Amino acid sequence: MNTIFDYIRTELFKAADEEYLKFQGSLIPDGKDRKMIGVRTPELRALAKELLKRDDKNDFLSSLPHEYFEENQLHAFMISEMKNYQECIAAIEAFLPYVDNWATCDQMTPKSFKKNRQDLSKRIDSWIASDHVYTRRFGVKTAMAEFLDDGFDPSFPEKIAKIKVDDYYIMMVVAWYFATALAKQYDTAIKYLEDKKLAPEVHKKTIQKACESFRITDAQKAYLRTLKL
Repeated sequence: MNTIFDYIRTELFKAADEEYLKFQGSLIPDGKDRKMIGVRTPELRALAKELLKRDDKNDFLSSLPHEYFEENQLHAFMISEMKNYQECIAAIEAFLPYVDNWATCDQMTPKSFKKNRQDLSKRIDSWIASDHVYTRRFGVKTAMAEFLDDGFDPSFPEKIAKIKVDDYYIMMVVAWYFATALAKQYDTAIKYLEDKKLAPEVHKKTIQKACESFRITDAQKAYLRTLKL
């Protein structure tokens, strides 16, 4: 019988692209030392949707850690497609301790989050307090995706500004958060730069990213440049 594990490996190696593997390996931390196959994202997304229809999908989801980078990507894409919020959260909590790179972390974007904001807010508090780098990054990224628009929660900038910036990928996501906040909630976000509430490296990167953004006006960019440390 063709198990889900056999099927996944067959499909992944069938879709392997040697040139893409070289490119991908240069983007992922320790890419040269990871077990990678070189499968493009659209193919992984399509395979993830297919796997979710299988009766044995939980065999794969519960088999952690995975051996290949692409299997982690599949896992993230499967979680993103889950329609049941509680099922999705359970899968995220089980998977997050095994997430070890920015790509897998950032490409996990669950569709079920938007209709469950109240519970999600509490989850984010837990994630951003984690000692695990990519759990913390996932929390910041989720706050950015879900709570900077109509559901803006001004408590999140305050919490995120206080996050311990002890890793490059945490520094980058916090700067990304505040640069996005400047585009969407300028009056709130600008105070964190004016009052120097951010770690120096986050402050500098936030201004850089904001000044590169098409969503920030020229006048706002000019003012941001006066706030450089």
